[in-house]
Amino acid sequence: MSNILKSSVSRRTLLGGMAATGFVAAMHPYSLLAKENTAHLRLMETTDLHVHVLPYDYYGDRPVDTAGLARTASLIRGIREEATNSVLVDNGDFLQGNPMGDFIAYERGLKEGDIHPVLKGMNVLGYDAGTLGNHEFNYGLDFLTKALAGANFPIVCANVAHGALASNPRDDKLMLKPYVIVEKTVMDGAGTSHPIKIGFIGFVPPQIMNWDRRHLDGKVNARDIVSSAKAFVPEMREQGCDIVVALSHSGIDGGSYSDGMENASLHLAAVDGIDAVFTGHHHLVFPGPAYEGIPEVDSEKGTLFGKPAAMGGFWGSHLGVIDLMLEREGSGWRVANFTTEARSIYKKDGRKKLPLTESQQDVIDSVKEEHEATLAYVRRAVGKTSAPLHSYFALVADDPSVQIVSKSQLWYVGEMLKGTEWEGLPILSAAAPFKAGGRGGPDYYTDVPVGDVAIKNVADLYLYPNTARAVAITGATVKEWLERSAGIFQQIEPGKADQMLLDPQFPSYNFDIIDGVTYQIDLSQPSKYGPKGELINPDASRIVDLQFNGAPIDPEAKFVVATNNYRAGGGGNFPGVDDSVVILVAPDTNRDVLVRYIVQEGTINPSADANWTFKAMPGTSVLFDTGPGGKEHAASVEGVAIEPAGDGADGFARYRITL
Repeated sequence: MSNILKSSVSRRTLLGGMAATGFVAAMHPYSLLAKENTAHLRLMETTDLHVHVLPYDYYGDRPVDTAGLARTASLIRGIREEATNSVLVDNGDFLQGNPMGDFIAYERGLKEGDIHPVLKGMNVLGYDAGTLGNHEFNYGLDFLTKALAGANFPIVCANVAHGALASNPRDDKLMLKPYVIVEKTVMDGAGTSHPIKIGFIGFVPPQIMNWDRRHLDGKVNARDIVSSAKAFVPEMREQGCDIVVALSHSGIDGGSYSDGMENASLHLAAVDGIDAVFTGHHHLVFPGPAYEGIPEVDSEKGTLFGKPAAMGGFWGSHLGVIDLMLEREGSGWRVANFTTEARSIYKKDGRKKLPLTESQQDVIDSVKEEHEATLAYVRRAVGKTSAPLHSYFALVADDPSVQIVSKSQLWYVGEMLKGTEWEGLPILSAAAPFKAGGRGGPDYYTDVPVGDVAIKNVADLYLYPNTARAVAITGATVKEWLERSAGIFQQIEPGKADQMLLDPQFPSYNFDIIDGVTYQIDLSQPSKYGPKGELINPDASRIVDLQFNGAPIDPEAKFVVATNNYRAGGGGNFPGVDDSVVILVAPDTNRDVLVRYIVQEGTINPSADANWTFKAMPGTSVLFDTGPGGKEHAASVEGVAIEPAGDGADGFARYRITL
């Protein structure tokens, strides 16, 4: 019996049979208040599951309480009991995101008729509809097509078309149906059943054309989300939809609308004819404080332009719920009132996260075979490390977990460029820490001890199935690349003690370290670029003493930089880095490159070389939070003196650096 199956039994005992902890079936007020010709309809959403069917961390090889569709299933079933009428949808990013997904895609494969394990779990729960997320395209269109065939519910997407886009969205040769109209029966408050037509329309960020160009270029094209909605929503109404629900795998950004925007859910909600919006992609919770202060967003009530909306976290951590009170209007229905929430599968108790649900056994059973096979896959050793690999201090000092990725990229790109016009140019390598706490929590760090390095460790070091690429840029662009990365740090006032160092809005995957050059970061300067890469202080310069081979870098000199398809395709909005400077589109994933490098080396020595440091600032200290596991490694960090500074928030540990 595997750990997760044992865990299910023990947790059931621990919870004392409370199969519906947190939702003993008390009917929602709308179900109690509904009268003749009024009905309560509950809409439920999962989003960004990323193959987390089970509450199991394959990277850490241990059960967890904060993720897994098997746990979310308890919420789904309990919440259904609270409502007279309900539907369940998924909002995309279900096929990729953990080693089970990689095992199916790269090791086992999908034959005609096979059902992907995440869809096995979803099929158990009776989804009514779903849409695609951007990560559905990571493994290519053939794999996606085979996987979607295993869903026993319709999956729709209105803005991805085969071939060139037509002049009108309705004339596009869409990859999937743009929408589905689900005909259901709802019971009103008097106990009378009525027909209702609920339309679900789906959208994916058009940036898939950059992020997965190698799979999509010349095969499909993506259209703007809002313009697609404006074309198809009226058609849905013409087809008799009573209620139209947008499944938007797109986050919530304020500001004015722009064509092709990635996070367009707010402006999508403003489209006439849409009654409710499920959003995702951001891996956040809505309603909730993450979106406070954005015009036309009510982060407490859960509305976008006055319409109900919800975002159900990620990995099954929450269930997005929109409750509609419907009134009969002629032969159809209209929304008379609504409430929204994002219900969690766990609660915080100090530094602990305690489960509010237990796993549903039928969901566990549906993927038992794939779970066991994934465990064998991730435990396979590929080499050894002579020093620990960890990312606890990757945001404040040169780091061994990033260093080993850079070394592998340098080795690989050097081999790939032999015999080309680019051979002989100096090669640098850009890599970022993927697992560095943040929204992932205080345990979300790479931590590989001395000894065997298994595939699970390689996936831990390189979280995403990006493919290797190389760009050719000038020394000036190298500096701008680093200026963009340095935006992760707050501006620090000289001579002041214990200022918070890191900007919590800046994702760690955009904090690139470039190996092959040396440099310092002057924290007294404002950031030149904002969190999204926007130019905010044109005259600022945080990167100082930038050198190559011991001499100041020549702004005009040419360099090759090894990176990945996300960054090379414009991901993160790094100045001067896009398709126009790409010189190598490699066939291998960065993860595979790392495995090959470790296999070739046999034993790796992942020591950091402190090629970057903070510029000295006498009389100044800064604070930052990291995982409690960093305690064992703090004294060995190169290039900076780190000391404990008590507890941080939400289970993190706080440390101090005297600059």
